Parts: sequence; structure tokens; C-alpha cells
Amino acid sequence: METKPLKRCPIGIQTFEEIRQGDYLYVDKTEIVYRLTHAYKYVFLSRPRRFGKSLLASTLHSYFAGAQELFKGLAMERLETEWTAYPVLHFDMSTAKHMDQRALEMELSGKLSRLEAVYGKGGSDENNLNQRLEGLIMRAYTQTGRKVVVLIDEYDAPLLDVVHEEEQLPKLRQVMRNFYSPLKACDPYLRFVFLTGITKFSQMSIFSELNNLTNISMDKRYGAICGITEEELLTQASDHVDALAASLELSREETIARLKDLYDGYHFTWPSPDIFNPFSLLNALADCRLDSYWFGSGTPTYLIEMMRKFGVLPSQLGRCDAMASEFDAPTERMTSLMPLLYQSGYLTIKDYLREEGIYTLDFPNKEIRVGLMESLLPHYVQYPAGSGLTTVAKMYRALRLDDLEGMLRLLRDFLLTVPQCDNTRYEGHYQQLLYVIFSLLGRYVDVEVRTATGRVDMVMRAAGKLYLFELKLNRSAEAALRQITLKDYPARFAQCGLPVVKVGLNFDADTHTLSDWKIEA
Repeated sequence: METKPLKRCPIGIQTFEEIRQGDYLYVDKTEIVYRLTHAYKYVFLSRPRRFGKSLLASTLHSYFAGAQELFKGLAMERLETEWTAYPVLHFDMSTAKHMDQRALEMELSGKLSRLEAVYGKGGSDENNLNQRLEGLIMRAYTQTGRKVVVLIDEYDAPLLDVVHEEEQLPKLRQVMRNFYSPLKACDPYLRFVFLTGITKFSQMSIFSELNNLTNISMDKRYGAICGITEEELLTQASDHVDALAASLELSREETIARLKDLYDGYHFTWPSPDIFNPFSLLNALADCRLDSYWFGSGTPTYLIEMMRKFGVLPSQLGRCDAMASEFDAPTERMTSLMPLLYQSGYLTIKDYLREEGIYTLDFPNKEIRVGLMESLLPHYVQYPAGSGLTTVAKMYRALRLDDLEGMLRLLRDFLLTVPQCDNTRYEGHYQQLLYVIFSLLGRYVDVEVRTATGRVDMVMRAAGKLYLFELKLNRSAEAALRQITLKDYPARFAQCGLPVVKVGLNFDADTHTLSDWKIEA
């Protein structure tokens, strides 16, 4: 029996028309699109980068343009009966990154000029950007006799690079606020307005007049509007899963578990189905292998700079509790790193206490946790390209084989061979270094764990055991181990059901490495 060829995965393709005409794999979101477009008029959606926002905007474009043939076989085909073709003004702001005020104004002018080639230019009273946009909307309405659809994809792209620059941000923000200002005045001539972005800027700063903008970013009815759910994966891409399983030489169930561990786990509201990162998932299905696709597609340089600005340590990333106002907050007014971590996709919702209004945030999946720690490792030790991660891989093997002695020897030898970063003459540096390394090893790890008699420097679970680490600098491993015993730290973990192992570590401030250690079961 001849096997039906798999549809190609649309890697790097964000245009709905190209995907449908090219017969690429398309995960059908059109039922949600139909509900959205018949529920609201002004909509804002925030999602992380490479999460399908541009494809969603393109789908809306095709739908409102009346391209009925592109929706054949999709949910929209049975839902829509009228197929009215509206004039669509579609602005992709991703082309307006890394610009000063003058360059941004020229970029916006160019976008308007291309639409003016379709609907005509205004007179001498349309000189400014906002006047030209208003004129475009009016002419599109007059010429077609139908209300206008305005789609603005990645509205915040011009502002992201300058979000904490006191001089540049106000200037660019004013340009964008001026550009968007006609949307309120043109309300009688508009059918639908949709904006996407990564970050959430306050309405006062950007949409000063657009006070009826509905933010659906945390609306559970639209929680799966971007990304891919497990149900969608197993029904609409089932053959691709089987092909990946065959390539990995794993069962279908094992393959699904690997995919979930690496790429699943996003929730943008609660309750919500688990959402896969679509960029990583589709790349894995296309390549028939597992890799760090989303994280590898963009280095978090800006995030690491912001960690320094806010004084955030690696161990302070990850699981935390917060109110929605703390993480779903206007980015330009944030007083902590949490809004940036959440809105950029490094943290996601994992639980919600409804009565208290408290959300639990954490890393979505292994790709994000490991990728972020890989990016942070060079900030604690500087090493030749590749050698650091190779050593980490060897440490992983030692821990998996229950060889903590071997893992610590690898760590000592590695630290002896690399140039050191600044600030290595205090104990906390080594605590954070170990946290990053243990996180890279995929181990459960926590720091400053409280007990009845004090705080354990670090707790790590591996090979069916619970390790309690006490760190010293320029003292001795014996002193570290003695502290664990004297303060009876193991009593805190007596009910955990795992054997507890005490580990005393001593670092040398001059050689910048482990000088000695003691392990006691």
C-alpha cells in the first residue's frame, strides 16, 4: 500500500494564502477566528515571538478580504455564509525595528504610500502620518462602500529596543501614538481593528484615545488562538508524529512525551489547555529530530541586560507567585523583570488560586529552562566555544550514573581551565554558578531552602537521592559538612521519601575553583 506523503511544515512562512495555496500543514484556527471577529470590534493580543501572531493577522486579512477559496475544508467554510469583501489596511511593524525617530517616521510614511497607491493620495491637508491614515480609511470606505479593517501586526516592534531608554522611548512612543490616533475618530467607518504585540504598553502611552480596545491576551475563550494544543497535534498532525517517532526510533507515546517535555506547557490564562510552542514543534516535525529551535532563533541578550538592571539572580528565575497586575503589566512602567519574562515567553501560567487571585508562574518547558541557563553560564565562567557545554554533558552522565564524586571532579577541573568572570570572591557567585549548572543538567534544584534551624545553601534531587549542599569560601569542606550536621538540616526533609546525602563544598577565591569536598550519606 502506497504511503501518502506528508504535508510540508510551513517553516518561516507566515502568510495564510501561501500556506493554503502551497498545501502546507495548517492547524485550523478558523473557528476561533470566526468567534473573535463576531464578538469584538477593537482587539489586542499579546503573545511571545514566533508564536503565530503574524499568521493569525494574515488569516484575518484573507478572511476579511473575502478569499473564500482559501478556507475550503476548514471550520470557517461551514461557519461563514456571506463572505463580504472588506478593504483591509494591513501594517506589519516588524520592519520598523532598531530605528530612531526620523527613520521610524520614514518607514511609516512608506507603508502609507503603498496603500495610497491603491486608494489614492489625499490633498495638501494630509501631511502628517495620522492625517494620511485617516484619509486612507475614509477613501477606502468611500470607494468600496464597505467598512474598513485595520490590522497592525507587532505594533510594539519599534519600541522594544528602547523600552528603558529615557531619551528615545518618549520620542518613538509619541510617533506611534500620533500614528494610531485616527482609529478612534474613524470608528463609524471601521469594521474591525486588530493589534498584536509581544509586550503590553499602557493605553495612556500608546492608545490614548482608543479606550474601547479589548485585550484578549488572558481571555480563556481565546487561550489557544496561537500555538498548537495537544489535541490539534494528535489529530491534525498525527502522521507527522508517527514519522518523527520512526526517525527517533521511539514509540508514538514516547515521542509525544518527549515533545511535551521540550515544547509544551504554555498557558496564557487559567484554566487552559497545554499549548505547544508552534515554532519549535513544527521545526521538530519538519526535521524529524528534537532540538532547541525557539531558543536558538534569538539570543536573550536584552533579557540578560534587564536581569542585571533589576539585580535578578538565576535562582530567582522560574517558579513564583504573582497577581495578574504584576506580570500582565505595562512594560514601560515595570518595576520588576516579571512582565518581561512572562510576555516574552520565558515564564507562563502554571496554576491559579481563584479566590486569592494569585497565579503561579514557571518555565513552560525544558527548552526554555535549559536554553536560558545555557545563555547565563558564560556570565559565570568564560570558556572557549563548546567546551563548557561539553563538560556539562559529561557532568550529566556522571550524575545519571550516581557518581557525584565524578561530577565534582569534572567541575573542579573545568573551573581550573577557564578564565573567570568578575565578582568571584564571594560565596554567592558559586551558589548561582552551581544553580545554573544543575539546572542545565535537568535536575530539580533550589537555593536558600529554609529549615527550622537555618537555610540550606542548595538542595538538588538526582539519581533517586536528595543532596543537601553547604558552600564555603576559603574555609573547608569539613566546616561546611559540620554545619549541615550541627543544624540538623536533614530533619527538614525526613518525609520526602528519598535518601538524604550531605555535601560540603569549599571554593578557593584565588584559584576560583573547588578546593575540597566531603560527601556523607
